[in-house]
Amino acid sequence: MKETSIVNTLHHINRRQGLFWMAAASAFPLQAFAQAGAYPQRPVRFIVPNAAGSSVDTIGRIVANQLPPLLHQAVVVDNKAGAAGAIGIEAGRMAAADGYSLIVASSSAITVAPLLQKAVTYKPLVDFDFVSLIALLPNVLVCTPSLNVKSTAELIAYARSKGGKTNMASAGIGSASHLAGVALQTAAGFESLHVPYKSGSAGVASVVSGETDWVLTPAPAALGLVAAGRLRLLAHSMAQDAHPIPNAPSIADAVPGFEFAGWIGLMAPKGLPPQVADTLRKALATALQQPALREAFESNGAVPSAGSAQDFRSYLARDIERTRKAIQAGGIQPE
Repeated sequence: MKETSIVNTLHHINRRQGLFWMAAASAFPLQAFAQAGAYPQRPVRFIVPNAAGSSVDTIGRIVANQLPPLLHQAVVVDNKAGAAGAIGIEAGRMAAADGYSLIVASSSAITVAPLLQKAVTYKPLVDFDFVSLIALLPNVLVCTPSLNVKSTAELIAYARSKGGKTNMASAGIGSASHLAGVALQTAAGFESLHVPYKSGSAGVASVVSGETDWVLTPAPAALGLVAAGRLRLLAHSMAQDAHPIPNAPSIADAVPGFEFAGWIGLMAPKGLPPQVADTLRKALATALQQPALREAFESNGAVPSAGSAQDFRSYLARDIERTRKAIQAGGIQPE
């Protein structure tokens, strides 16, 4: 069937089911997103610049599954992986700015890739429109259980006492765990030897075995091992007033102002009509309040985080600056 025929068929289906959708929408705070002639009139595409099964893909699909009753249209996930997310982001940048191609963006593809890959030419704060943040992804500071420390302050004091002879694991040079660890050392004024591994799981395993002393890693990579008693949880990396992980303090309690979390947000090609952005933002805010979505986020170590376009832009600007400082402190050169 040709694409135009598919779209026409969907239009007929939508007209026949109009009363049904209006009844379904009454269960939500926002009603009748799809008034006659209003956006959207056909399925919406979520470009995910990561492979299926990745954390960005998982979060993107959770959101995509919650939006159809609110937008009255299907939301289709389109994975375009490669080059640390840069391929998918570039595909999104070049798409039509009509609201039917949106980008499930992340800190790795939007913040890190332009700073570490010379081939990346898109400018995060210039080349896109911002819909809303979707989720924040806390890192967790964990150490090997044999280490005689039970808090961030104690780890810092221990590392200082060893004069740089402690070891910090990471998932590799330029990885989230590398940059977060360097940022912590810079902010807290201590040094640990960086030991890069080929993957996040290998780096975390080295802390479990005692081969390295500590790692500041994305929460999903470590919380299961914490529950099993194979890692000691010291703190999380979100702001001091955030509580993403039960009974875990913020690193900022010991290092004031410290924050280094990953994020996932919804972006669009430059030129998105304001009324379309508003419809998407309201639908997303409603979806993020649904218990099923919040439960799914929690099981994937994600914290729902809706907000305005300006909130998203401001958060990104801060994220770029702190990541730039970590890259400089770590002596990492773009390739």
